[in-house]
Order: sequence, then C-alpha cells, then structure tokens
Amino acid sequence: MKEGRPLVVFLIVPLMLATVACSQSSNTDLPAASPPAAQTAAAVSGSEKLLLRYLINQQTGEFGVFTNRLDSSQEEQAASGHEVLSESAGLLMRYYVNVRDEEGFKKAWAAARQTFDSERLFSYRFSPKGNKKYPVNAAVDDLRIIRALYEASDAFGGKAYREEANRYAKRFYSTNVRDRKLFDLYDEDYDARNRSITLCYIDLFTLRKLPVDKDESERLQSAMLNVIQKGYLSDTFPFYETRYDYETSQYSSEHIHAIESLLTILHLAEIGQSQASSIAYIKKQVTENHLFGEYTKAGEPANDIRSTAIYAIAALIGHETSDDELYYGSLEKMKAFQVMDPSSPLYGGFGDPASGQAYSFDNLMALLAFSVKR
Repeated sequence: MKEGRPLVVFLIVPLMLATVACSQSSNTDLPAASPPAAQTAAAVSGSEKLLLRYLINQQTGEFGVFTNRLDSSQEEQAASGHEVLSESAGLLMRYYVNVRDEEGFKKAWAAARQTFDSERLFSYRFSPKGNKKYPVNAAVDDLRIIRALYEASDAFGGKAYREEANRYAKRFYSTNVRDRKLFDLYDEDYDARNRSITLCYIDLFTLRKLPVDKDESERLQSAMLNVIQKGYLSDTFPFYETRYDYETSQYSSEHIHAIESLLTILHLAEIGQSQASSIAYIKKQVTENHLFGEYTKAGEPANDIRSTAIYAIAALIGHETSDDELYYGSLEKMKAFQVMDPSSPLYGGFGDPASGQAYSFDNLMALLAFSVKR
C-alpha cells in the first residue's frame, strides 16, 4: 500500500461528481410557458452546430474538454478550471458516434486514451498544471467510454473498436465488480474499492454488453436492477435514492439531486424498465417549469435551480421512451439557456455570460441531447 494520501479522501471524491455537476450547472430562471410544439429538425441542427463550434473553439485543449471554460489553480477537491474528466471524454465519444463522424470519434478516443488510460482503469480526472492523473476511476464514466467503443463498432464497422471495448470491459469487470456487485470506484494505488454504489452509476445497458459468462452477467444485471428498483421513493415523488451501502444494506440520500435521479431513470429507460409514474412526473415538471435541481426526500424543492443538464437528460429520457412531447419540450427549455449573442465568447454555448463560466457537463449533455434525433 502506498503512503502519502488518505484512502478515504479518494474514495469520496468521485462520489461527488454527479452532485458537483448539478451544483455547477448553469442556472437561470425560465418564464412559464405552455406545452411547446415540436421543433423542426433544422432548428435543432442549427443549435447543435453552434454548440459544437463553441466547444471546439472555446472549451477544448489538447487533453479534452475543459471542466470549466475559465481556468483555476487545479488544486481543489473537485475538478475545476482546465482540468479534464473521463466523464467528458465518454460523452464526446458518444456524440461523434451519434452523428456518424468517425474522424471526430477517432480524435476524441485518442485523446481520451492518452489522457486517462492507465494500467488498470480510466482515471476519472487529469490536472494539466501538475501533470497529475488521479489513480481512481468512476464506474459510470468507464462504462460510458466502453459503451462508446461498442457503439462505434456498430456505427463504423470493423473489429478494432469491438476488440478494444471487450478488452477494457474485461478490465473494468475485474476492478469494479465483485460478487455480483458493481462498485462506484476502484483505486489502483491501494487495490481497493469503496463499499457502496451510487444508483445513477448503474448503466444497465452497458452492463449487458460486458463480455463475461452469461450466467454471471445475468445475475449481475438482475442484482443491480434490484438495487435501483428498491431505491424508488414513491409514486408521489417517483425519483430514486442516491446510493446503496452493501455492508449495511441501507440506502442514503442527503437530498435528492435531480441530475442523479434523472440519470437513474434514463438508465432504466434504456432497457425498457422506467416507471410510467416517473415519466409522467418529469413531463409535468418540464411543462410547468418546475424541474428543479434539488429536492427533499418528500419531493419538496430544496432550491429553484433550473439547469441545462437537467433538461438535457429529460430530453434523452423522452427520446428513449419514444415520447416526442417530452423530448422536444425538454429541448425547448434547455435551449433557453444557450447563449445566442454573437459578440459573446460563449456564443453557442451554455454558461454564464456575466462571469464567463461554462461547465463541461452542461455543454456535453446538451450536445448529446441534440444528437439523438437522427
């Protein structure tokens, strides 16, 4: 075991990622509106092109998409400034697959491999100023990169992408899965896992693809689906608990962050297991502009933040459930955050023109939401 840093700190930090993304998302009050009419494909395409141009010109460097457009000391507990995240790499790779841009995908994958790949995992974070690659992964981010490779194989053909996907998937299974349990993270310095799973990390669709024994795979999928389903809060507030502790068999949630529950619902929707009550609730909140960033477990809003990423994920849920009203309605709310002032450095992106800040998760989730209607 290596000396020099407490294990507990590194076991906690990746668990903050979804919450950090939520708290760092752009937030602006939106006017109340009646249910929107479906947007045209041309309108979506125009917004998407502006966003992609913004990201390439304003928020991307040699290592990938910056966590924030504005730089920082890169010494904070959570990623900041021009640090880069494997989360961002996977989202960008999935975008290029959706738009069938193999050259874009190759460049994004090459940067991701060079920046994040280590002997046993994809580091969740890289800090250029200190040339520091963190020795910890985040399960959801590794799974996203693996999924992008499988999708690239289907989209672009050839064996190379699938062979890479299988190799990284087997590695991931050896580090983040034990006894039919998926764990949030693996620390390669300590050869250690944490003791819990964050529900929004359970990418059920990609777990199906892991190249392991069929019976083992099915038992893992069943066990993790069961963890999610038992974390369902209520038909009145049809969101989900935050995490599950394997040692105590207990769920815990300080507050319910919308981004986390929406990602959990998206993962369910991708395998046809989302609750009708959840979809109806999301549609109602989108229509009424009441889809907030944080709630109590009783379903009372804990803040009035409305963010780009929240509506982007709601749109993806609409796409996965073939609900065009939810997809286009969420997209319309999301687009209200897009900076459309040609004189602004943020033109085409999602951020705060006053401060100049813009976060990778907001912009990449929006890009992914734009790209799925092909």
